[in-house]
Amino acid sequence: MIVEKTVSRAKKWLVALPLALLTSGCNWVVMSPSGDIAVQQRDLVLIATGLMLLIIVPVIILTLVFAFRYRQSNTTAKYEPNWDHSVGLELLIWGVPLLIIIALGALTWTSTHLLDPYRPLGRIKPDTPTLANNVPVGNLVDKQQAGNGPNGAGKPLEVQVVALDWKWLFIYPEYGIATVNELAAPVDRPIRFQMTSSSVMNAFYIPALAGMIYTMPGMQTTLNAVINKPGNYEGFSSNYSGAGFSGMRFRFHGVSDAGFDAWINQVKQRGGGLNRASYLQLEKPSEKVPVRYYNAVEQGMFKLVVEQCVQPGKVCMSQMMHGGKTGGDSHADMAMPGVNGGKGPQGGSERVEGALMKEADEKGSGKHWTAPADIKRDGANSAPGSDANRNHTMLTPSIMPGTRPVANG
Repeated sequence: MIVEKTVSRAKKWLVALPLALLTSGCNWVVMSPSGDIAVQQRDLVLIATGLMLLIIVPVIILTLVFAFRYRQSNTTAKYEPNWDHSVGLELLIWGVPLLIIIALGALTWTSTHLLDPYRPLGRIKPDTPTLANNVPVGNLVDKQQAGNGPNGAGKPLEVQVVALDWKWLFIYPEYGIATVNELAAPVDRPIRFQMTSSSVMNAFYIPALAGMIYTMPGMQTTLNAVINKPGNYEGFSSNYSGAGFSGMRFRFHGVSDAGFDAWINQVKQRGGGLNRASYLQLEKPSEKVPVRYYNAVEQGMFKLVVEQCVQPGKVCMSQMMHGGKTGGDSHADMAMPGVNGGKGPQGGSERVEGALMKEADEKGSGKHWTAPADIKRDGANSAPGSDANRNHTMLTPSIMPGTRPVANG
């Protein structure tokens, strides 16, 4: 009988062995990141998990201990059916969890604000703060002035990200280039991502760099991050967006300053131009798109994508919200007309004051909701747009059952 049990246990361990071997080969990039923001997020997860385990582990252990100690076959266990209260036990049961919740809440609250993706980086490493006065980098100024010296990192690298169907477009406005499905940044230099989407919601995620940030059409989101170790990292979309979602992946290269300059030159030498026409072709749904370079980008391309007006002749969202007065197309002058036929902004005169802005003594009364005060059915002022018909505010409502009638003024 004992031999059979031993063989049965051995079989269970043999079944679990392949799974253990597969798990041991996994690359837990989330638990071993290469960027300072991702490291802080990992530490927050570990600390929060540890605080919660201070409750979970003792409860599990005590449950097993009680089940074993007070089992039916243990006749030596002390049985006290009339026990009902213990001050010390109550303090332990309620006090310790309360202290853990307070600590966990304080930690989460502070970390949530410090790790806000919109918050500019205060450091690039635990012992290296960012520069107080950010200065441009690149070939225009001395790298010693703007580089990652003892005083910290230089000006953030601006990267504009567009989630397309089903590929990623990265625009470097400082260098006038763009890439598809390939991203690069210098080590220990802050990066500021400005992100949007062309059609549907997506999620930008580089596990080694920072947490995922959603991208939405017509909106702009921000992520501040930094990469601290050279390497070739994976980036992908973490929000399902359609048929080509599984192939919506890109490579992120963390390189030295010299390596980044070489990469920029490579893009400028091998790429073509990105203008409105080429963007509209790129925007069309396509799957498993290879890396593509653009050595020139039309001015304001990212803003046109955000405002959804890349297509020539299409009014931008900001123009719509401002009445179209700044546009140069057929949608200009889209402001609402003046009330009741009065002249509005498009007429050049002052907008007619609405009835809600009138004083109490300026308001008349009517017999019902729809008729204006003192209307003359057979007069000229009964025509639509007449100035005499513009006051519809002080009207007598219909009398509901159980309410007192309202006297006409």
